[in-house]
Amino acid sequence: MKRKAYGRDAGLSTRMFTTMFLLGGVYVAFFSALVYFTGMGFIAAFLIIGALGFIQYFTSDKIALKASGAKVVSREEAPELHAMVERLCAMSDLPKPKVAVIPSDVPNAFATGRSPKHAAVAVTRGLWDRLEPREIEGVLAHELSHVGNRDVAIMTIASFFSMVASYIAQMAMWGGVGRDNREGGLPIVLIVMLVSILTYVISNILILALSRYREFAADRGAALITGAPEYLMSALQKIASQMTRIPQRDLREVDGLNAFFILPATWKQSASGLFLTHPPLEKRLARLAVIAQEMGRPVQ
Repeated sequence: MKRKAYGRDAGLSTRMFTTMFLLGGVYVAFFSALVYFTGMGFIAAFLIIGALGFIQYFTSDKIALKASGAKVVSREEAPELHAMVERLCAMSDLPKPKVAVIPSDVPNAFATGRSPKHAAVAVTRGLWDRLEPREIEGVLAHELSHVGNRDVAIMTIASFFSMVASYIAQMAMWGGVGRDNREGGLPIVLIVMLVSILTYVISNILILALSRYREFAADRGAALITGAPEYLMSALQKIASQMTRIPQRDLREVDGLNAFFILPATWKQSASGLFLTHPPLEKRLARLAVIAQEMGRPVQ
């Protein structure tokens, strides 16, 4: 198995490509409807949406770090953490990202950044205190797989037009979008609102499916980078177990970062599979167990 693949395989790649193709089709239809029904010129619509996308793309990493309260730490401040990241980057042939620590007791971690050269990996104080070094390496390898696969950039771009559709639906609801009503037909503002809502719902279902696929790929990437999937399995189980001991107030404080985390703080809440950002823990562990068997590693 090739380590630089960062966990992608033919099956996952096919599903991700299909999902992104469908997502692109939804956005093309939405953009066309926006231009047609609102009377907005193509160039004007393109410039407005492009400017918003540009800002989001280049500031998403800073926003995520600031929202989490993460502090970028130097080698002197966190020598062991830096050493782990450097070793894993050397094994995965990735440039070293910024290293940050989140002052939260919730055991978790995330990666952010638009590219491997503009990335950051953050771990919570709770993760560092509760996990064994090899388990932390498994978690960091998972996050570095996200970096290597440019998952943050892909998900940022994928979710941008969904956000635009949501805003336009709200504007339409307040009468801020649309030309004069057509004679004998539905009000233009109502048509725009319905198209925007439909785009938002369909695109979010596809985005969440894409997010789940990329979590599977990052798990596989971590197994390939470390050569020891059993430690990531142990880390996921321990994070899930420890999460039940964290006060609900603390979990709510990091709720907005669940899509970024290796395991959502609300992982035990029941929800339809269509609306989960991460695959169920049981499925992730089962896939890692198969990878461990393929590598001849012990399964815990």
